[in-house]
Amino acid sequence: MGDRRRLVGDEGEGQAEAFLRSRGFRIIGRNVRSALGELDLVADDQGVLVFVEVKRRRTGTFGGAIEAVDARKRAKLIRLAAQYLAQHRIEDRPCRFDVVLIQDDAVPGAAVQHIANAFDVEGDDLRW
Repeated sequence: MGDRRRLVGDEGEGQAEAFLRSRGFRIIGRNVRSALGELDLVADDQGVLVFVEVKRRRTGTFGGAIEAVDARKRAKLIRLAAQYLAQHRIEDRPCRFDVVLIQDDAVPGAAVQHIANAFDVEGDDLRW
């Protein structure tokens, strides 16, 4: 089950990467792992460093991209992003968090939902 799930996730990340590239994003990293977890994609969008969470769903039963990233997941993504910034010694660069949902049962052409700046980061959570 784990291998199948990983394959499905990898395919979704590939679709999200192609989608973002087609919109001018430059992909900097994919599956950036650390002891805290994994960032699906790290990209540059016209000078903004973008941390992208990718979710792939077979159906729309459980809601869209925003519903797929709850408060606990957002907190984890913020910690991962802060760690990434510290490891790469990146300071004073605008950052944002995007969510991309790949929905398999969507009508042709509507399978990708991209939400730029999906959530805000409070205070100094990204400072290191």
